[in-house]
Amino acid sequence: MDITLSDRVNAVKPSPTLAITARAAQLRASGKDIISLGAGEPDFDTPEHIKKAAIKALAEGFTKYTPVDGTPSLKKTIIKKFEADNNLHYEDDQILVSCGGKQSFFNLAQALINPGDEVIILGPYWVSYPDMVLLAQGKPVTITATQDQRFKINPEQLRAALTHNTRLFIINSPSNPTGVTYTLEELKALAVVLKEYPNVIIATDDMYEHITWEKGRFVNILNAAPELYNRTVVLNGVSKAYSMTGWRIGYAGGPREIIQAMKKIQSQSTSNPTSISQVAAEAAISGNQDCMQTRLFEFKKRHDYVVKMLNQIPGIDCLKTDGTFYVFPDVSKAIARLNNIENDLDFAEHLIINAGVAVVPGSAFGCPDHIRISIATSMENLENAIKRIGLAL
Repeated sequence: MDITLSDRVNAVKPSPTLAITARAAQLRASGKDIISLGAGEPDFDTPEHIKKAAIKALAEGFTKYTPVDGTPSLKKTIIKKFEADNNLHYEDDQILVSCGGKQSFFNLAQALINPGDEVIILGPYWVSYPDMVLLAQGKPVTITATQDQRFKINPEQLRAALTHNTRLFIINSPSNPTGVTYTLEELKALAVVLKEYPNVIIATDDMYEHITWEKGRFVNILNAAPELYNRTVVLNGVSKAYSMTGWRIGYAGGPREIIQAMKKIQSQSTSNPTSISQVAAEAAISGNQDCMQTRLFEFKKRHDYVVKMLNQIPGIDCLKTDGTFYVFPDVSKAIARLNNIENDLDFAEHLIINAGVAVVPGSAFGCPDHIRISIATSMENLENAIKRIGLAL
C-alpha cells in the first residue's frame, strides 16, 4: 500500500538543530569522540529552588488538568513580570501559557495566517519560523541582513518587503542564531515603517531577553513604539534564562482577540501545559534572580574566548555578539581553502568527521557560508573544540 502524506507535511523539513544534536549523539554512541556545539540549551542545571517547587507540587498531587491558557497564579506572575521588566500592561485574558516558545509561535501562526498570507522573517532567522509559517499555509518572506550590517535589517529593506499581502512581521532580538540585539533607536526606525501598514501584526520573540551583556536595559519594539500595542504579540519563556528547556513553558502577551484565538488553537492540540512545569515556571519568574547573573558572567567569558580564538583561525571571521549563547562566524574563506568543500553544509560535515565537532550550518538559518556555534557548554569543551577546528582547517 502506498501512503500519501499531506502537502502540508511535505512542505516542511525536520528541525536542523535537533538533527545535528541527534547526529552527534549517534556518533558518540558508536564510540566516536564528538564535542557537540549544536544545541541551544544551557549546560547549567535548573536552579534548586525551581526544582523544589516542582517536587512540592508533585507531592501535593498537583497533577490534574489546569485551565488551557495556564494557571491563574502563573498568569498573574507573568503579568507582574511584563509590568516590572518591560513596562507592558496586560489583563488575564491577554496572556497565554503554552508548551514552550515554539508552541507559542505555532499557535500564533495557526490563529492568524490564511493561505497565501505573507510573513516577514528577518534572516538569519530561527530555524522554525519559515516551516511553521508553511504549516499555516502562509508564505515566508525573508529579509536578509549581512554580517556587514551586523545581521540587522534597515528600514529601507523592511519597506521594500512589505506588501498588501503582508500579515505578520516577526523580530527576534537578541537573535538566535546571530546573538545581536536591535537598539532602541533601530527599533524606532523600523516602527516608523510598520506604522505605514496598520494591518500588519507584529510578533516580538524575546526568548533571550535575560541573556544579554549589552549596555542598558533590554528593550523590544513595544518599548520603542508603545502605539503598536494593539497589534503586537510578545513571546517569551523560561527555557533559556532559567535552564528549563525540558520543562516546556513559553508564554505570550498581546491583543485579547489574538490571544484568545491562540488559546482556541491550543485547546484543540496540547490543551494545557504540564501542571508541574507551570508551578516551576512560577517559581522561576517570581523567585530570586541572582542565578542568572552568575550564568551570564560565565556565558560572557565563554563568548569572549571563543570569538577571540576563532578569529585567530585563518578563514574564519567572527563578530562579537550582544547576548544569547551563540556565535555565528563567516567561514566562506575557510570553505574556499579546503578541497572538495563547496558550501557550509560540506564544511559542517568536514568538522564533525575530521574534527569531531558538531556545529549547525548557516544555511539552516537562511545564511549560507556561516556556522552557528553554541557556547552553552563547558570552557573545557570549548577549548578542545576550537583546537580541533583549527587543526581540521
